[in-house]
Amino acid sequence: MSKEPMAARRSAASRAAILEAAFHLVGEVGYGKLSIEAIAARAGVGKQTIYRWWPSKGAVLFEAVFVRSFGDTENPAPLPDTGDLEADLRTVLRAIVLELADPEVDRPLRALTVAMLEDEALAREYRTRVEEPTREAKRARLRSAQRAGQLPASLDLDAAVDAIFAPMAQRWLHRAGPLTEEYADALLEITLGGLRRSGPN
Repeated sequence: MSKEPMAARRSAASRAAILEAAFHLVGEVGYGKLSIEAIAARAGVGKQTIYRWWPSKGAVLFEAVFVRSFGDTENPAPLPDTGDLEADLRTVLRAIVLELADPEVDRPLRALTVAMLEDEALAREYRTRVEEPTREAKRARLRSAQRAGQLPASLDLDAAVDAIFAPMAQRWLHRAGPLTEEYADALLEITLGGLRRSGPN
């Protein structure tokens, strides 16, 4: 067996160990105490191995959260499209509730938020690789509903995406209230009712 496939497997294994270590370690100690040295020790690699792939602990954490959410693909999965817009959005919002309410996910996501506040380059990468593709997937589902006559053709899709999804992110970010399926359902009922009536007067 050639050395190249073995080296590639070792690199893939090291990368996976680093990302797993970063994700779980930040959940234990928080972003302020997270360090490249600690990640390297947890992953069983040298810190130079980490620096060869990522410039900072924030970049490692971003990749860890990204892989946890999207796997190795660069594109988010499309939203469900069964023809029933309300049922499809309810499925998505309830899934978001479950994810954000999971303590194992909550702290790494909050740590990543802190990292992006401190690092504009990291924030740009988040917008490019996560926010923009995810937003387009949401717009695509709403466009499908427009074509089916379930939403007004004149609806501002970006504003609609914000109306549906931003309140939940706001509640999570500020710990303003519990994230429950009941809240998701109430939010959907209010926003979708308004969006359906938002055509020209």
